[in-house]
Amino acid sequence: MHTAEQTCGAFLDALASKAPTPGGGGASALAGAVGTALCTMVGNFTVGKKKYAAVEEDVKALMAQAEQVREELLAQVDADAAAFEPLSQAYAIPKDDPGRGEVMERCLRAAAAPPMTILRLCCKAIDLHGKMLEKGSVIMLSDVGTGAALCRGALLGAALNVKVNTKSMADRAYAQAMDQEAEALVAQYTKLADQVYEAVMGRFC
Repeated sequence: MHTAEQTCGAFLDALASKAPTPGGGGASALAGAVGTALCTMVGNFTVGKKKYAAVEEDVKALMAQAEQVREELLAQVDADAAAFEPLSQAYAIPKDDPGRGEVMERCLRAAAAPPMTILRLCCKAIDLHGKMLEKGSVIMLSDVGTGAALCRGALLGAALNVKVNTKSMADRAYAQAMDQEAEALVAQYTKLADQVYEAVMGRFC
């Protein structure tokens, strides 16, 4: 069953079980989708209000982008699970099998791709929260901060799931390129998420 067709309880039961999927990558994607949904929620409480008429079109554009990101993040929950399955089988190949290395490398690259996509999408979501902070309804500030915080956590989780695959890759140049991109995005966007969170918290002091 696709994640989008599951109840929250069913997904959490699967996540808590001994089954290999869903795991950290899928959990990160779902957390990012939840955080991104809050960006759209803030927009929905902003559009149509006279006070925000001057920025209404900007807010609608942010909402459209957020919905696209949310949809893509939700899809990555299943993509991450699908990519891990071949890797789990590859680990069972005897180490003296001459074809094991090639299979492992191919599977590791495939398994690293969804969390890297999740990471990039979370960066987009954090950026959207930063923009919604400036244009969205002031009564929804806590939701902007919550969304940014959730996406920050999802970003870090995705980075870990990139790293767990790149560390085993034989092609170190390929692995290092992925690691460098992930590390740069984490550094940039955790800082932005923190800025959004602290700006919201500052309004309540």
